[in-house]
Amino acid sequence: MQPCERLTVKEVQVATLVWKGMTNREIGEALGTTEQVVKNYLRNTFDKLGVWSRLELAMYVASHGVRNGRWRSD
Repeated sequence: MQPCERLTVKEVQVATLVWKGMTNREIGEALGTTEQVVKNYLRNTFDKLGVWSRLELAMYVASHGVRNGRWRSD
């Protein structure tokens, strides 16, 4: 199982929105949650993917891509 396959749907959404350049506050507003919840999603996502920063996360999303809320399998 790839690390990205361990992410929840919300974690994939947050990762994708980070890749699009949104702030935690903007992501929270887009998902109807708080900035603190977004930070929790990011912490879990960083741990699962083995990345240390938003930049690394954005690069991971760019290289693996997301299609229809799921990571590309190609």
